[in-house]
Amino acid sequence: MARPQPLSGFPEWLPQDRVVEQHVLDVVQRTFELHGFAGIETRAVEPVEQLLSKGETSKEIYLLSRLQQARQDSGATSRADKQLGLHFDLTVPFARYVVENAGKLAFPFKRYQIQKVWRGERPQDGRFREFAQADIDVVGNGELPYHYEVELPLIMAEALGKLRAIGLPEVRVLVNNRKVAEGFYRGLGIDDVAAVLRSVDKIDKIGPDAVAGLIRDEVGASESQAAACLELAALSGTDTSVIDEIIDLARRYDAVTDLLEEGLSELRQLLAAAADRAPGTVVADLKIARGLDYYTGSVYETVLVGHEELGSICSGGRYDTLASDGKQAYPGVGLSIGITRLVSRILSAGLSRASRSVPTAVLVAVLDEEHRGNSDAVADALRARDIPAETSPTAAKLGKQIKYAERRGIPFVWFPAGVTAMGEQVEHQLKDIRSGEQAAADPLTWKPSGDDQWPRVTPVQPADD
Repeated sequence: MARPQPLSGFPEWLPQDRVVEQHVLDVVQRTFELHGFAGIETRAVEPVEQLLSKGETSKEIYLLSRLQQARQDSGATSRADKQLGLHFDLTVPFARYVVENAGKLAFPFKRYQIQKVWRGERPQDGRFREFAQADIDVVGNGELPYHYEVELPLIMAEALGKLRAIGLPEVRVLVNNRKVAEGFYRGLGIDDVAAVLRSVDKIDKIGPDAVAGLIRDEVGASESQAAACLELAALSGTDTSVIDEIIDLARRYDAVTDLLEEGLSELRQLLAAAADRAPGTVVADLKIARGLDYYTGSVYETVLVGHEELGSICSGGRYDTLASDGKQAYPGVGLSIGITRLVSRILSAGLSRASRSVPTAVLVAVLDEEHRGNSDAVADALRARDIPAETSPTAAKLGKQIKYAERRGIPFVWFPAGVTAMGEQVEHQLKDIRSGEQAAADPLTWKPSGDDQWPRVTPVQPADD
């Protein structure tokens, strides 16, 4: 059989890397739960018509031909009914979930969701075809107070901030408000706001000059209008002084509108709260547009300081009409961490490492196969007290059993009590194979240190010059 080749864009971590990934997931989930978010899962498959209605293109979606054929064979005749695909994010499925279960949910509904998604794009550093996301959203019934647009990015900043303990760099949450951009564009006399937002969202990829060309060619804007859009996008700041800069710009172009002023009032609240609760973490960046059409208020992107070329590791925003049954709207605000993108950078940059690749803290040696039951009893006693333990796979020489533990990173080897070949009774002994220390121990009372009981993830210290 030929050696199998890896599939590009579908990452598979080694055991020690998976320990790092699981630690990230645990920290994120615990933070969400501390803030009262309930966990859910949604199905992986959605109608393509629904996926496409939210601003994505068909090339993003993996179609399920076999399932579509089964639906066709069962009598489904409409093309929309037959087209099914894997979800490319968790927001669109969540909106559908809210509408379908609205009568069973208590609003405002706060949920977190950690699942795999699939996206048809070219794999590259930080971009995958299959990856995990961790989302939080708050959805209201008919209305949702603005303060959630302030609270959610700060919760994400808190979760990512906790990961600094394992070597993650500082994060910057870049924020904008769609009302500011839309109010300014309309004040300039531009009607196709969505097209301008999609163009501005490409500044970091293609540069401001190319974006100006898109605004002129695709939107029909004048040179002056395109220049004004780029001037707005160039503004940024960590405090509310940036609001005054935006107002001055709008007055200069006679582009002050009620919608602009509403958006500036909201952005001011967010910056003021962030300066108090997470100083230096939140930055107003007026080029943050988020290309998807369903965002209506605050929008967010998050970068790692020193790793900005990776792009956003956490993004989202406010949406008012994404979840609707035609009669009732369920406005929401949410953010999503690209877990796989984040973990891939932690691993590739060597920021963190696991203390061992297996959960086992103790390998219980087997003196001979006839007495394997004695070793199993010791392992059972340890596991009953939440100490990960396993019995040696063979009754090889003790030196080989110790080497087996060393290869797997297991810190302790337990030698069970018994009778030697010479007829001598020996007591339980425990060996720390890192230090070589060995002493008597009782399987009913011995406990490892907190650092040894379970694998730990620690920052990798930079090498000395």
